[in-house]
Amino acid sequence: MDSAEVEFLAEKETVTIIPNFSQGKIYLIGGEVGPFTGSLPLEVPLWLAVNLKQRQKCRITPTDWMNVDKLEEIKRGEIESKYFTEMPSKHYMEMAQILLNCAANDIPNADQVRTLIKDIWDLRLAKLRSSIDIFIGSDGTHAMVG
Repeated sequence: MDSAEVEFLAEKETVTIIPNFSQGKIYLIGGEVGPFTGSLPLEVPLWLAVNLKQRQKCRITPTDWMNVDKLEEIKRGEIESKYFTEMPSKHYMEMAQILLNCAANDIPNADQVRTLIKDIWDLRLAKLRSSIDIFIGSDGTHAMVG
């Protein structure tokens, strides 16, 4: 799967928006969304949130894991564990990239959030490289999940 396909899958994840307009339900192939009521939070797919944000029709509320405290906790857990820790979303990297690119002004401490997500990614990549090196050095024919 290439990066465009993974990003496409990530755009189906839901996020909360605060619309600045009112409208009834929108009927989409993947289901219905709405009704939209100005200033009332609403869950929508990420792709729709980005579209509305680009047209200045909403504010995007960052997901609960997209704050400095939660990301520092995840980073600490990743450092302390020799195994991969569970991420808040299977598409956390793609979601963060999309949201930070189009709605950075809606995310408190966006630069710090961006840095922490990159740090977590780098830690996970280092673990992966280390485990591959160990596997190759062991002359094994198959990997073991510990």
